[in-house]
This record gives sequence, structure tokens and C-alpha cells, in this order.
Amino acid sequence: MYSLGIDTGTSGIRAVIMDKHHCIIAQSQCSLPPGQPFYSAQHSAQQHLIGYSQNPQDWWQTLQAVIFTLADTLQKDQNLKLDIITHLAIDGTSGTVLLCDKYGTPVTEALMYNDQRAVFQAQQINNVAPKNTAAMGTTSGLAKMLWLFQHQTQKEAIHYALNQSDWLSGMLMERYGISDHNNALKMGYDAQMHCWPEWLLQLIATYNFPSSLLPEIIAPGQIMGQVSSEIAAYFGFNQTLKICAGTTDSTAAIIASGAKDIGDAITSLGSTLVMKIISQQAIFDHKSGVYSQPFGDLWLVGGSSNSGGEVLKHFFSDKQISQLTETLNKNIHQGQFSMLNLSYYPLSSPGERFPVQDANFKPQLAPRPAMDSNFFQALLEGMADIETLAYHKLVDLGAANPKLIRSIGGGASNQGWQYIRELKLGIPVKLAVQEQAAAGTALLAQTTWPQTN
Repeated sequence: MYSLGIDTGTSGIRAVIMDKHHCIIAQSQCSLPPGQPFYSAQHSAQQHLIGYSQNPQDWWQTLQAVIFTLADTLQKDQNLKLDIITHLAIDGTSGTVLLCDKYGTPVTEALMYNDQRAVFQAQQINNVAPKNTAAMGTTSGLAKMLWLFQHQTQKEAIHYALNQSDWLSGMLMERYGISDHNNALKMGYDAQMHCWPEWLLQLIATYNFPSSLLPEIIAPGQIMGQVSSEIAAYFGFNQTLKICAGTTDSTAAIIASGAKDIGDAITSLGSTLVMKIISQQAIFDHKSGVYSQPFGDLWLVGGSSNSGGEVLKHFFSDKQISQLTETLNKNIHQGQFSMLNLSYYPLSSPGERFPVQDANFKPQLAPRPAMDSNFFQALLEGMADIETLAYHKLVDLGAANPKLIRSIGGGASNQGWQYIRELKLGIPVKLAVQEQAAAGTALLAQTTWPQTN
């Protein structure tokens, strides 16, 4: 038996095939076209970047390229075909939503995980929602869903509201309207009571949404359905390939990391920073952007900051980041490193989600040192400060005090950043067992497999 895990991130799609021993036998990836920026003019002479959208068809086109490349790699390296895969699961960015018609055809663009244009809709939610929901704030899937509906002229065509991985899974099955309880959290799903709550149903009733809008919810890893015969023939999949419910990209990476016990902490260093702790009980705190999601019989407690690698790329090219990282590592190894302590709060635009939830939160990026190497270091120090604040907040709210932090994501292998983080956090930081979210999703797809020794 083999599983296929697909990770749909901000900038690209990655896929891995994993055997029953959890060994990766083939993998591929492909970049996504850049998102479309959305600006809001607070003043007539000035515009502010407050969000991004993507064309869902770009996801589908990119996914096709990833699968066909994977097929070539599998044939070349293993002399195997895609029909060996028995189970498949897809993860997606948390809170990225779109609206579709009854055939699954998108009738809107997809608003991305960090989009903050739904200010009015977030206030509507805040007026009626309890504080223990992940649907609060402008970046919630529910706020974006309401915004998309209000700005859609042909409302009669709307049939489904779907998260990123829901839609892609639906494309493979040619059947829509199913999600998992991790992706559905930011749409307002109550994972503690296992239902769409009454306050949400009353809210969407005021919009005259169709009864089909909210997806059916099942547990991550559980079988959603089977690949359609047409899609199976198109890609060369087995006709009995099972499509399993996915999860969010950060949760998939945590599954891959090897974290499993209460108090295990995980930081994802990607386009954004995600800090989470495994907890025995759920914890919610709207003011700081903390929410909880099921993790087997336990809970993942934490949140996502808008700081992260995207900020670095706002100021430096990939080549510059590589060169500046080499300089930082050299200074550390030669004993020439010292903290700058400029108290930065690195953001590429106003707005923060965690450890403070404030759509108007302003970046702190001054004073800027004359040398790029010092500015780069100050940005990394500022992100480490955010990570430290995040874990202090989680502990204050009742989470276990972490003794070690596992790092995942693109920035996890940056030795200089790890050194700075360990100094700021005061606890050890190490690389995760497996860094790829796609590997975590492949493991998730094996959830229903018979247990073997």
C-alpha cells in the first residue's frame, strides 16, 4: 500500500508518495503563479496592501503539473506507476476560501489565508459569535466567505463555500461539499461539539445563503470518496484510489514533525510564523488570536503571525537572503556575533493575527542599520521575539510549558536564525523528524489503513 500526500502552500504545490514503512519513494513540486494583491485606500492619496487572492484554476493547473512530474519520477526512479497509490490526501493554507456553483466551478476568486479586506464582516461575526471560535477576525474563513458573497453579483449561482484543499479534493472526486474539521474551524465549525453552531446558522440565514453552502464535516484522514473514473484515467491512478479528508498545511507539517505528546511545541518558519503546543484541553483567546483544533484525542493550541519569510522577501531577493545568511553564520562561528536588540516587529504591511490580533497593528522596522547584514539580523531577531511572545502567551493561557521546540518550514534549516531563536527563547530548538507538510499529509492518508507491526 502507498499513500500520496499533497501540500498546497502559498507559493507552490508539493507531493510525496510514501510506503507503509513511512519512507518517501518519490516526490515533486511546482511553483504557483503569484497572488493578486488587494489595496484599500484609507486616504485619497495613499493605498494600503490588505490582502491577496488567487485563481483556483491556477491551483488545479499546478496540481496537474505536480502529478505528471511525480509520475515521471516514480517511473524513472522506482519503475512504478501511479496506480500503486491506494490513498490520497491534500492539505491547504488555513482560512483560504472560495465560493463555487453546484458543479464545483469557482464563481469567485479565492481569498488567501492572510487577506484582511473583510473588516465589516469580521465585525458582524464579532457581534454574535462566542469567544471560543476560530472564526473571529478579518482573516477568518467565515469573514472572507461573507465578503465574497456580498461582492458577488450572481448570487443565485453560489452553491458551496469551500476551503483550498476541499476544492482540490472535490476536483479529483468530481464531487464537492465535504471538508475536514481542521480546515472548517475558521469557517466557524465547533470542533468541541462537532457541529455548525446555532449562532453561525442564524448569521448566514440573514444573507440568504443556500442550504448547501456549509460543507459536510469529517475527521482529517477519513475517506471522503473515490477518485472519479475520468480523473483516474487522466492521471493514471488506480480506479479505486481513496480520497481522504485533508487538513491545514501547518497541521500537516506538525504531523510530519514527530510531535505527539502534551507539551510538544512546534514552530513553522515559512511565509508566516505558526506557533503551536499540543494540549490536553482546547484553549481560545480572541484578543491574542489563539485557537485550538483537534489533534487525535488531544488539541493543537496556537496561532499564526503575519511575520515570517514573506517579510524577508519584501526587502531582499532570494540571492541576497542566501548571502546574508552566510554572513550571519560566519559571524556566529567566528565568535563575532552580538544581539542588536532593536525591538523590531517585522511585518510587510499593517495587521497582525498572533500573538496580538489587530488588523491595524503597525510594523516596527526602525531604526534601520546602514548595513544590510545588520538589518537582516534585526529582522530575524524581531521574528524570534514574536515567537517568544507567542509561547509566553500560550503558557499564560494554560498550555504546558515547552521544553523543546521542533522547527519546520523553509526557515528551519537556517542555522543563524536557530541560534538567535535559542537565545531569545531560552530553550533548545531542533529540526523536526520530517519537515515536509506533504509527508504529514501522506501519513494522514494512511489513517484508515490496517494497523501493522
